[in-house]
Amino acid sequence: MKDGELDSIDRHILYYLQQDARRTSSSDIAEKLDLSPSTVRTRLNKLESSGIVRGYHIDIDYDLAGYPLFTKIICTAPIPERDVLANQAREIRGVTAVREIMTGERNVYVNAIGTDHDDLNRINEELDALGLDIVDEQLIRDEYVCPYHGFLDPEEVADEE
Repeated sequence: MKDGELDSIDRHILYYLQQDARRTSSSDIAEKLDLSPSTVRTRLNKLESSGIVRGYHIDIDYDLAGYPLFTKIICTAPIPERDVLANQAREIRGVTAVREIMTGERNVYVNAIGTDHDDLNRINEELDALGLDIVDEQLIRDEYVCPYHGFLDPEEVADEE
């Protein structure tokens, strides 16, 4: 499998896993695609070994887990240091994700959770100490994740709905 060369079966496997990887078995996908479970497992192993499937991640309701504040902190980093600073930001307690942006002044986005505003202030101070210039902060009410419908043909998307 070459980079970016997914066939229809691979795309369908990715689509179904995005919906709920924990509760979706190879047998479930095989049944939907009219394939054998072993064929789906073989395909999935190739998707994993090629790096297309990088992992299976848990979706946590941080509010229910005792972390009611969820914020996106938008930072500016010097271009030559952006990747190093973004990786260092991942080590700060309370940071749940870091995204590097390729263009523009706002080039590092940090998702963080906290129990109170003091927690979020500490995170901001630690980001500042790394050398990230905080330009904006957004308190997030909720976030909704959905599967990428582009893995399916347009007619199939209509059938799924």
